[in-house]
Parts: sequence; structure tokens; C-alpha cells
Amino acid sequence: MTILTFKVVKVLIIATSSALISFLIAPFLIRLLNKWQFWKKEARKKTITGEEAKVFYSLHKDREIKIPRGGGLLIWTTCVFTLLLFLILGKIFNIEWLKNFNFLSRKETWLPLFTLVSASLIGLADDILQVFGKGTYIGGGLSFFRRMIMVILIGLIGGWWFYYKLGWDSIYIPFFGDINLGIFYLFLFIIVMVASWAGGIVDGIDGLAGGVFMSIFGAFSIIAFSQSKIDLAAFGAAILGSLFAFLWYNIPPAKFYMGETGILGLTSTMTVFAFLTDSVAILPIIAGILVIEVGSVILQLLSKKFFKRKIWLATPIHHHLEAKGWPHYQIAMRFWLIGIILAFLGIAFRLSG
Repeated sequence: MTILTFKVVKVLIIATSSALISFLIAPFLIRLLNKWQFWKKEARKKTITGEEAKVFYSLHKDREIKIPRGGGLLIWTTCVFTLLLFLILGKIFNIEWLKNFNFLSRKETWLPLFTLVSASLIGLADDILQVFGKGTYIGGGLSFFRRMIMVILIGLIGGWWFYYKLGWDSIYIPFFGDINLGIFYLFLFIIVMVASWAGGIVDGIDGLAGGVFMSIFGAFSIIAFSQSKIDLAAFGAAILGSLFAFLWYNIPPAKFYMGETGILGLTSTMTVFAFLTDSVAILPIIAGILVIEVGSVILQLLSKKFFKRKIWLATPIHHHLEAKGWPHYQIAMRFWLIGIILAFLGIAFRLSG
């Protein structure tokens, strides 16, 4: 077996293992979440500006009741378990080829692993507070300010690691080359981390977020592999595999929702992947669906503030399409297709350099 062939096999085996482990864990997680009644008692009634969310509430008042949050637990716990599994198997059997399946490395996967776990735990705390109606946010949960501070802190740690530990201080712009940022590299990392977190609003209807993040992490895994960052590609493959199983149980009718524990973990880890592959300039393309979703909210807020009128019936834009009568499964699948096209385009731009 050639080295290149083994690298391909390694990534594919890890993706498959992650998917199988997720499929085994999912039924137990679903039963556990239902036993704990880990769902919101009613759909959201307020917008982020405190106004009545009449359109959203009318669309979701019955659908979200008794469908548990916390499905994101399946994603990040599976990734951690898969990583530990190959690490331990390599040490127990002391077989060289089995050792090579280990994808925990200081240079490539320490930071994304730390980010995935820490951000997911913060998200889990927010989910718990929302479910049990505690906290300072609308309907319970961590306040927007507290969540942002925690995201900034994760971004600060990540930016510090890149700048001081890895010595990174520039970003690559396709067709133009590298742009040196110096210490501002650290601040860019924080800004991108917060902006990515805002894209979490994509988690709004059955199957939507899972399919969108599959194309995103699939794209970054391909880019990482093309750069010979095989451990990072394998980590992305582990996330991709867990998302397959998650989506199996999240497509209509959903057995659970991703929740903040999945969204915050995935958006934060996505940021790290973008920087580790030096692809931050094309992140808005690969994650174009998230950009569209956030952009629809921003435009709605600006229009209401300056023109006293709404552009969309509800935001983010997938709720507008719901209000227009599109079936939620149609919205999800069409967003998947757009996401795949954007992912292919992003890969092409990055590899062209």
C-alpha cells in the first residue's frame, strides 16, 4: 500500500468509524433526552430585539414541543470517542499501521479538539438553562453578552495559540498571495470566531443545520488533505461521519434538535479549520449559507430601524420561506444543494492557489 493510499484509507476509515459509532449512540441519546424531557416548554415568542415573534411562533408553536434539544451531544462526543479509540488501540496492540490511524497531534488537532469540546460544553450549559427556563436570556439560557464573552475567550485562546505557539501572522488571499497582519492576526481570529458563531442561526428547521455543516466540514477536510494535513483531514472526517448519523435522526420528522451544544461547537471548530488550512479568506464562500442567513437578519434589523418596515416575513431567511408556504424539508434540501455548490466553489478557489 502506498503512502498516499494509506492516507486516503485512514481518512475514510475514521469517517466510517465515526458514523457507525454515532449510529450506535444515537438511540440511547434520544431515549435519554426524552427521559429528561430535554425540550423547550414552548416556542420562542420574542425576537432578538424584544418584539413579538408572531410569524415564527405561529409556525413553530406545535412543531418544537416535546422534541428534545441537545442532539449536538452526538456530534462532539462521537468525535472525541473516535479519536480516543484509535489512540488507545494503537497503544494497546503496538502495531505500527494501527498506530498510524491515531490523528491526535499537537500541530494539527490539539486546537480544534480543545475548541470543539470547550465550545460544546458552553453550548450545553446554555441548552440546560433554556430547557429548564433559567438564566437571563429570553426564555432562559445564558445571556447574549455572556455567550459572546465566552466565544471571545475561546477566540483569544485560539488566536494566541496560532500567533505565539505556531508563529502564524499572515493569511492567504487566492490569486493575490499572503498578507502579513502581525499582531492583528490575533484580533482577526477573534472577529471570525464571533462572526461564525452568529451563523448558528441556521439551526432552525429539521435537517437544515446538519446538511449545511456536512458540506462545510467536507470542504475543509478536502483542503486539509490537499495540504498534507492528514490528521486535520481525519478530524474533519470524524465530524463529517458523526453529522451523517445526526442527520439520519434530524431529518423530518426530527427526533432531536442540534441545540447550542452542537451549533457553538461546530461554528467555533469551523473557524479553527479555516485558519489551520489558511483558508479564512474563502470561509465566506464555503460557509455561504451561514453568511446568507446572518445577512438576512442584519438587513431586516437595518430596514426596521431606518425605514420602519420589514423586508422578510420572518428572519433568518429560512423562516421567511416557511411563512411563504415552502415545506420545511424543501427548504432544507435546497439549502443543502446550495451549500454543496458553494463548498465546491470554495475548494476550487483555495486549490487554485
